[in-house]
Amino acid sequence: MAKFGNPSAGKGKKKGPTKGSGGKGRSSLEGRGPTPKAEDRAWHPAGKRKAAAERYAAAGGRGKPGVRQTSGGNPNRTARVKDNTTDTETVTGRNSVLEALRAKIPATTFYIAQRVEMDDRVKEMLSIATHRGIPVLEVTRQELDRMAGFDGVHQGVALKVPPYEYAHPQDLLEAVIDKGEVPLFVALDGITDPRNLGAIIRSTAAFGGHGIILPQRRSAGVNSAAWKTSAGAAARVPVALASNLTSQLKEFKKQGVFVLGLDGDGDVLLPELQLADRPVVIVTGSEGKGLSRLVAETCDQIVSIPISSAAESLNAGIATSVALYQVNTIRNAGN
Repeated sequence: MAKFGNPSAGKGKKKGPTKGSGGKGRSSLEGRGPTPKAEDRAWHPAGKRKAAAERYAAAGGRGKPGVRQTSGGNPNRTARVKDNTTDTETVTGRNSVLEALRAKIPATTFYIAQRVEMDDRVKEMLSIATHRGIPVLEVTRQELDRMAGFDGVHQGVALKVPPYEYAHPQDLLEAVIDKGEVPLFVALDGITDPRNLGAIIRSTAAFGGHGIILPQRRSAGVNSAAWKTSAGAAARVPVALASNLTSQLKEFKKQGVFVLGLDGDGDVLLPELQLADRPVVIVTGSEGKGLSRLVAETCDQIVSIPISSAAESLNAGIATSVALYQVNTIRNAGN
């Protein structure tokens, strides 16, 4: 008769090696080899920089990524790049995408909707992308909706680009001076809405401004929302980061640039501004708090825009546009 073992035998025994290695599990005690270099780790900032450099080179870019080439700037001064959680941004909308392609921004992928309506802009986008070797992917409109995000309007096209490369404020100033032009900059003090930033970039381009200066902290950055609102102007108007906005404004003042703050209680009315034909940086504060105390104390003049009593105040983007228009009008009248 066959003997059957005890069905409960073996239960309760622990799996894996017994006390001491005994030769079992020896592989788990072995080392994993040398730690990979930082640039070989995809998640490490150095690895992301290496990947961005490779994409930049593959896209036919020139120069070293992270350095904005300016006509009069110091080529050894690296542009500060804001630390982003992702290594790409999505630019949507036909004007924005076309301007980005025209500006030869090192794009990684061009997306186009299936059965998209072909106009001159779309044809030019396809031509530029094909000529530069940028991959062109045909996707569904639902996929573009997802890429554009909530309330995003893509108009059937999107472009993947690396994070925006910020210039250095001093490089912007030197470039304008070398061109023999009168500097006109906009500095933003506490503007946290990227759509406001995009609108101000667009106004700066429209009224002859030479660039935007942002504080490194507590400020909106040039992301996909700012790109979209700027209608492509972000490809033409440089944006710089200042580690400390007050210190940077003081440095500009030492170099002959007048700092004009916008505030409803200003001591100078915009139509009576006497400094418009001088080197100027217009400082706009947040809609809720206005100019910060230290920035306001640094300003040469606080300028107010006369408005109807029926309106309490102006949107930061609109106020900046009005001030830029006034300065541009005065300068053109003097030519």
